[in-house]
Amino acid sequence: MIKADCIFCQKDELVLENELAKAFWDLHPVREGHLLIVPKQHYTTYFDVPAETRQAMDALMFAAKDFLDDKFHPAGYNIGINVDAAAGQTVQHAHIHLIPRYKGDVKDPRGGIRKMIPRAVREW
Repeated sequence: MIKADCIFCQKDELVLENELAKAFWDLHPVREGHLLIVPKQHYTTYFDVPAETRQAMDALMFAAKDFLDDKFHPAGYNIGINVDAAAGQTVQHAHIHLIPRYKGDVKDPRGGIRKMIPRAVREW
């Protein structure tokens, strides 16, 4: 099912896609090249996504990594999935964040994504 009131269901400016999943630029990127990978059908959380569609999302994530490697040459990646509001999910359509990371984008990358949001972690 595709929901008429879901911004991810309606998203059609795609970077990549396969039969069951699509990838597009995050509107509020954490770093240059930040992509969202979502199922084409509407599922509220990652845990609601059927296995076949999760496999398609995973395959698209690997294709997206190759694409980002060629386009931006990042030094690493963060992969994130937020499930429900308590974990920070703000759009109620399952999605994976693929976030390229660059040398020097934070002083000390230990702690991963938390280090890109300084108030989320104390200094090591």
